[in-house]
Amino acid sequence: MEDNKYFDLVETIFNDIEDRVDELPFDLDIDVSGGLLSVMFPDGSSVVLSKQVANQEIWVAAKSGGFHLHAQDQRWMCSTTDEELYVLLNRVFTEQLGAQVVL
Repeated sequence: MEDNKYFDLVETIFNDIEDRVDELPFDLDIDVSGGLLSVMFPDGSSVVLSKQVANQEIWVAAKSGGFHLHAQDQRWMCSTTDEELYVLLNRVFTEQLGAQVVL
C-alpha cells in the first residue's frame, strides 16, 4: 500500500482508539504525538501504539510484551498472537488495569 494510504488508515484508527478510551469509565490519560499514541494507567504503566511506516505496521508495547500488527483483509492482525487490534487492546488494557475493558 502507498504510504499516504497507510498514514490515513492509521490516523483513523488512532483517532478511533482515542475516542473509545475517552469514553471508558476509568482514569486513563492519552497523549498523541510524533506517530505515537500513549495510554497511561493509574498505576503509572502505559500502552503505546506506534506507527511503523517502513514496515507499514502498527506496533503495540504493553506490560505483557511487544506486538506487531499488519493490515490483512481490512483488519490489523498481530503476527504473534493472531489477535485483531481491538481484541489485543482489550486484553492488554484489561491486564494492566485489572478491570474488564472493551473498546
